Amino acid sequence: MLPKDIMRRVREIQVRTGRQVTDVLAGEYVSVFKGSGIEFDEVRPYTPGDDIRSIDWNVTARMGEAYVKRYVEERQLTLMMMADVSASQDFGSDSRSKRECAAEFCALLAFSASRNDDKVGLLLFHSGTQQYIPPRKGQKHALRVVREVLTQGEEAQPPGPRMRIRDLFKGPRTRIRNAREGTNIAAAIEFFLTVNRRRTVCFVVSDFIDDEYEQALRAANRKHDVVAVLITDPRELEMDNVGLVALEDAETGLRRVVDTGSKAFRQALSDGAEQRLHDLRTRLATSGIDLIHIDASRSVVDPLVRFFKNREKRLRR
Repeated sequence: MLPKDIMRRVREIQVRTGRQVTDVLAGEYVSVFKGSGIEFDEVRPYTPGDDIRSIDWNVTARMGEAYVKRYVEERQLTLMMMADVSASQDFGSDSRSKRECAAEFCALLAFSASRNDDKVGLLLFHSGTQQYIPPRKGQKHALRVVREVLTQGEEAQPPGPRMRIRDLFKGPRTRIRNAREGTNIAAAIEFFLTVNRRRTVCFVVSDFIDDEYEQALRAANRKHDVVAVLITDPRELEMDNVGLVALEDAETGLRRVVDTGSKAFRQALSDGAEQRLHDLRTRLATSGIDLIHIDASRSVVDPLVRFFKNREKRLRR
């Protein structure tokens, strides 16, 4: 049985995102995701202007007049949420953690899909694949997706804030990591490709603090529609002047005391974060992969709506 606070958080997300799906996202979702292909519907008599390549020669020979094949769009989609549940996702300097933000994002898409009778699947990963839920339809299944993102690793999370400081401190590891204290996007993508043969719209939700995953993303994007969803916390991009602070890297255990009163330190942190974001955008754009950037302290809906509108503009060209 899940703890009451977890159930309360799931219901809060359901109520909040359910309203947003109805009021904001319903039309945007349908206009952008048209379906994964076409399927045969019927044959009908040829009329001037029809593409001669669509003529069904077997039927034409039997009937003595030209008939063409008619196809309709295959509307039902399959959405796959690949959510990073590594230890760095538990960090949050505001009212919610990056993992809670990821759960809300997955809820928006899962309930939008459920509203349109589409299938939704979930793949949770850290240094390896933690859990895989095959795509299914229905509101109960959508709720399960949200619950699993929220609760995965809940018991293993130690008290107190922990963040990634890998780029601030280079040195030997101070302890042995467990599986959840690492991120391997490439391995998760490889698993996804082995279990999903049908074309899928795949959202990779992570802070992307990892290396050597671009080739795997490109390979997946050749067969599927891959969208990268970057979730960051404001304190990962900019730090206030609060004096001496002890930081621990959630995924390596490295510890360092930093002087946030140092303007040079704060500037170096900000510059490094901006450079990482710029490099990520550039690499994804080169690979033809869309990027949605979500600030965990702000609205999840606004970046998703911008993504829908930008993609719809491209489709109209």
